[in-house]
Amino acid sequence: MVPVNNAVWHDAPVDLRSRAALAVRDLQYRTVSHADDADYAAWLQANARGFQDEERNDEQIATSRELSAHRRLTGVYDGAGPMPEMPVATLSSWVGELTVPGGRGISSCAISSVTVAPTHRRRGIARAMLEGELRGAAAAGLPMAMLTVSESTLYGRYGFAPAAASAAWTIENRRAGWRGPRAPGRVDFIPRRRVRELMPILHDRVRLRAPGEIEVPGEFWDRFAGTRPDVKDGGKVRAVQYTDPAGDVRGLALYTVTGNDEDFTKARVHVPYLLAETDHAYAALWRFLLELDLVGTVTAHELSVDEPLLWLIEDQRAAKVTVRDHQYLRILDVPSALQARTYAAPGRFSLEVTDPLEIAGGRYLLDIAGDGRATVSRLRTGQSADAVAVTLDIRELSAVYLGGVSALTLARAGLVQTSDATAFARSLSWHVAPRLSFWY
Repeated sequence: MVPVNNAVWHDAPVDLRSRAALAVRDLQYRTVSHADDADYAAWLQANARGFQDEERNDEQIATSRELSAHRRLTGVYDGAGPMPEMPVATLSSWVGELTVPGGRGISSCAISSVTVAPTHRRRGIARAMLEGELRGAAAAGLPMAMLTVSESTLYGRYGFAPAAASAAWTIENRRAGWRGPRAPGRVDFIPRRRVRELMPILHDRVRLRAPGEIEVPGEFWDRFAGTRPDVKDGGKVRAVQYTDPAGDVRGLALYTVTGNDEDFTKARVHVPYLLAETDHAYAALWRFLLELDLVGTVTAHELSVDEPLLWLIEDQRAAKVTVRDHQYLRILDVPSALQARTYAAPGRFSLEVTDPLEIAGGRYLLDIAGDGRATVSRLRTGQSADAVAVTLDIRELSAVYLGGVSALTLARAGLVQTSDATAFARSLSWHVAPRLSFWY
């Protein structure tokens, strides 16, 4: 199956089954056009309202429409309400590449902007939209769907599972000390416009190293760098780069400073984004941030659960690290998804996969060779005699896909049934912790 590209997905119609289900409730489910000023503005205002944000002004609407042109927008409309032009529910998506174990990428449906107006909750609107989006993506040939969530309990019913956790750090920088290397090269301030130019280049050079990372649409780089005309407090963003002894840029960091009026020596630094191509770049940038003058604490979010930073500071107790769910995945095509990644150990497994949405369920034979590559086929009668039997839901298969959670852990939790949990866990494990460095 050849996955569809974003240009084709962008113009795909809504799912007919979901459209019919909502029409019975006198609700219209349709796509939204970026080219129609009023249609787009109404969708954006509804989306902002759904996230309890302020109403957008004309400049914000124009900027958002330009930078989000890659997104496929859908909405649900109530013609009987006082504002029939404004959707009562929103969703956006686009096709992006997800990094999988083995340094490869697979085309995936990135879902965002999911809102339902408080006036229209518990009417099956969110279910119809999400199920429709997943059915449409599967029909288009996309093997995976992905999202980051505001509420972690909402998406399991659709087959999503947390597959890459993130770590939030708070570091007492004076206490932390530095035991890491003094990297060669240099760290310098650069303009925000320059860091906006450099980030996508550097990200594309490193994103295939970490399972869970994705292609980043341009609108996010403008948000990170504070270069969007409509961004709040963009001028607070400071940017530095690390160049190696040859003069090549190998790392970038963004940070903001919040002063402390009661004690000027205890400002708070927040690091929303740090990108390093080499170990020297990583060490040089973190050392710079932890040795800033007049700073009491340094915070950073969306870091890996296995950051080398913990071993670069003298006092590990100076760092408070909080781990939580972050990148959610939902497999839409079991053979395509499982054949795309690399495995840690050979094995032969018969998979009985259940899927409440009837998108990707079935019986499959996962045959992993000694080189870590796999073939996956529909299971035929008598074909699994020498295979380890595994029964699991699509949710659990999605959870273990990046190697961030052990199948043995899920078996002990009663979520995976298998005759050899150790063998299954050994094969699906991966030596690099999955991560995703931003929200979308």
